[in-house]
Formats: sequence, structure tokens, C-alpha cells
Amino acid sequence: MSTGPQFAQVKTRGRSAFLIPLFVFVALTVLFAVGLGLDPRLVPSPLIGKPVPQFDLPPVKGRPPGSGLATRDLKGEVALVNVFASWCTACREEHPLLMRMARDKVVPIHGLNYKDRPEDAERWLAQLGDPYHRVGADLNGRVAIDWGVYGVPETFVIDREGRIAYKQIGALTPKALEETILPLIEKLRK
Repeated sequence: MSTGPQFAQVKTRGRSAFLIPLFVFVALTVLFAVGLGLDPRLVPSPLIGKPVPQFDLPPVKGRPPGSGLATRDLKGEVALVNVFASWCTACREEHPLLMRMARDKVVPIHGLNYKDRPEDAERWLAQLGDPYHRVGADLNGRVAIDWGVYGVPETFVIDREGRIAYKQIGALTPKALEETILPLIEKLRK
């Protein structure tokens, strides 16, 4: 019985068959780990320089009729569009900055209320203050998808022609305002 070389060949094939899935698993794990380390705020929006999407949203509950938000409202002046929700913790953190900007009349701020229950959005704005010139209720999230929103909060700088000039992913910070957003607003106004 000559099983020596054949047995060694089968044993080697068995090891390599085991190693291939192991190498694939290790490679996927490394790619996943690298992906987790990337900052999603650094992902450029494909909508930069393009017109804002076509949309027409009704106002948030409790606001007067005609105070919703639509594409036509975002032309003629530099403005911010802030995507927020009452259930969003980071939205609560950035809200005092929006209130201060509205109080100081830095730039018109419009809100896009994302997948919120109408009574929750109304209560949230009543409790924390309403910095928005106009605010639309995106109840099913469809408009936010058209804007390329990854999650809330996100803030967009819109130029006079109604094009998206900048996208801030995540909560606004004093640093982001001072170093990026406010200088861009001034540049777009000239």
C-alpha cells in the first residue's frame, strides 16, 4: 500500500483549503478596522456646487402656514439649511450656536426637520427656541435622502443661486463655524 505521497498531498490541500478563508477573513477584518477609523465628516458631498434638490415641505406643526421650506426659498441670499430632529442628542448640543447665530442675524437659517413626530418637533422648538426663518417637516425622510443626508445633524451652506456650497456632517462646533462656515458665508456674499 503506497499511501505516503498521496496522503501528504491530501494533507497539504486540506491546509490550504483552511488557510484561504482565514486569509479572506483577516483581510476583511483589516478593511473594516480601517473603515471604522475614517472620519465621516471628511467624506465630500457629491452635491457640492450643484443646485439644491427640488422639494416643497409643509411647516413643522405649530408654525404659521406658509413657513415651510421649499427649493424656491433657497435662492437670492446666502443661507444655512440645518437638518435636525427632536430625538437627536447632537442636535441639542449644536442648538445654542444656531440660536446665537439667529439672534445676531449672521445668516438666514432654515430647518429641515427629519423623521420627527409633529408634536415632538413642535415641543422641541418651543422649549429650546426656534432659530429658523423657515422650517419644513420631512416626515418620511425622503427630502433628506435627496440632499444626501447621512444622519442628523447636518448643515448646508447655500449660495445666492441656490447651490450647495458646503456640507457639515455632524454637529456644528464653534471651531467649524469660525474656521470654515463663517468665512465661506462672507466669501459667498461678496
